[in-house]
Amino acid sequence: MKRRQLLQAASAAVALPGVAMAQAYPSKPIRYIVPVAAGGGNDMIARVVTERWGALLGQAFVVDNQSGGGGVVASQLTARAAPDGYTLMQGYVATHGTTPATRRIPYDPVKQFTPIGMIGATPNVLVVNANVPVKTVQEFVDYVKRNPGKMSYGSAGQGSLTHLTMELLKQETGAFILHIPYRGIAPAINDLLGGQTQAMFPGLAAALPHLRSGRMRALAVTGKARSAQLKEVPTMEEVGFKGFDAMQWYGSVGPAGMAAEVVKRLNDTQVAVLNAPDLRDKLAGEAVEPWPMSPEQFGEYIRAEIARWTALAKARNIQLED
Repeated sequence: MKRRQLLQAASAAVALPGVAMAQAYPSKPIRYIVPVAAGGGNDMIARVVTERWGALLGQAFVVDNQSGGGGVVASQLTARAAPDGYTLMQGYVATHGTTPATRRIPYDPVKQFTPIGMIGATPNVLVVNANVPVKTVQEFVDYVKRNPGKMSYGSAGQGSLTHLTMELLKQETGAFILHIPYRGIAPAINDLLGGQTQAMFPGLAAALPHLRSGRMRALAVTGKARSAQLKEVPTMEEVGFKGFDAMQWYGSVGPAGMAAEVVKRLNDTQVAVLNAPDLRDKLAGEAVEPWPMSPEQFGEYIRAEIARWTALAKARNIQLED
């Protein structure tokens, strides 16, 4: 009887190879490439999520920080890896959104990757130096127009989300404000606080300490809903800018060609992690809201992001050197 049961089980595995594969996966630790240096918000999100994700899968995730080329090195490593589910990457708005829109890159962000799922997102927030005499977006736009050539805004660098989001506002309002690119968000914020620039569109996590201190003022946030951490601040949509939902987002991807059964197992367990009641508190330090999606939804989101930022870059003549 025992022999017969073993033969039946073996026959079922042969008949349903996908089921057998999904049940066997994962059988060893999973490499999780993060396209930034250790210690930042992107890295923290990866470590919080993969610790719990690995517990559900029964195998550890090994976080591998690969920060070269603004995400290009990490993306190439992932794209070239075997599509067996043992090399994944934390793709985010730069690697699979703004960078492909503004630069020629040595990887295809759609064709060379398998979407696993969205992890979460944080809004950008339109802020001004506390001495700028405006309290609403409309007052800000009017003030910029009344002071042509006198206003400037900082960004984390050419082609960054902080750059493109303000360019989107300029496109929609016709207002001109000079762009001052910095090497990262910290020096850009320092100059805003010092009054060398007057406005910015940083991610919420970077802005929160200075908003709480009163040294900068929030006018509106991006996204479809108000931030739980800035409930009194309206969204850009609420103040009349429909579809202005630029977000700093993070998700997981693998190389192209991964087995559907493995992708489903990864997505099912990732979604379970994101739905855990206490995860929101764990990610609150980066102002990230969990945002679970199916692989199909996440793939559509990536394509829409690339299309949106590519159209803006073309309209604003933003094309950066390799």
